[in-house]
Amino acid sequence: MNISRVAQIACVLGLAALAALVPSSLIAQGAGFARENVFGIWSKDRFADAVIVSGPSKTIYASGMGAEEETDGHILHPGNFIEQCRFAHGKIKKLLAKQGASIGDVVKTVAYVTDVRYLPDYGKCRAEAYGPAPLSAHTMLVVTNLAHPGMLVEVDVTAVVAK
Repeated sequence: MNISRVAQIACVLGLAALAALVPSSLIAQGAGFARENVFGIWSKDRFADAVIVSGPSKTIYASGMGAEEETDGHILHPGNFIEQCRFAHGKIKKLLAKQGASIGDVVKTVAYVTDVRYLPDYGKCRAEAYGPAPLSAHTMLVVTNLAHPGMLVEVDVTAVVAK
């Protein structure tokens, strides 16, 4: 096992341990904590599409959204970065709307692309998705692969809205 693989495993285990602690500490402070699956049945037993923490404000932690079809998870728009990016942002907007939020409530975005040459197209897609809304803090990562073969982009967001 090489050092980067060891680091990846340690990071995943550390994040899992932290995630296990968060709900109980939030609940002890009177915050509500809910997990939701919004986009079909294929992801239901794998991960939550969103985790919502309610207190004086509501924080929405959205899982990475890509071009997965909602019923079986196959990738839509194969080879078309812009359409995959638009689809991902459309899913984000739907998820936020279900929670009474909008793209303007996003405070943090993390985007993953599989090729550095997609960065200009991602910038255009992001500008289109946000329109006149204020931009969030943003991290962009170029990765070798995403969760499904054929995925070119995945975006996760954190949004905060007043309760």
